[in-house]
Amino acid sequence: MTVLAGGFGTWWEKIVEEASSPWEAVLLLGQVVFFSRFVVQWIATERRKEVTMPVAFWWLSLGGALVSLVALVAKHEPVLIVAQLVGMVVYSRNLVIHNRSVRPSA
Repeated sequence: MTVLAGGFGTWWEKIVEEASSPWEAVLLLGQVVFFSRFVVQWIATERRKEVTMPVAFWWLSLGGALVSLVALVAKHEPVLIVAQLVGMVVYSRNLVIHNRSVRPSA
């Protein structure tokens, strides 16, 4: 492949080469799950005609982060591992708070 506009060809070749890794596929899946939370939130907001954060948003956040975390651990990406772990604490905490709020009073 010829190098276009200051190394674009080399950059693209690197992306294609790395995308062939099975861990990149897992990471992509995690990102798709993580992104889907925005679609869920958008639909819920449109239905209620007010900004709302459905519990599925937090489950998708946690699931996407977990799938991504698996790939990042396998790829030895310490900075991104820490970022995912911090996010997972927040998502888990929001699920705990949600579960407490919907639990019937004794």
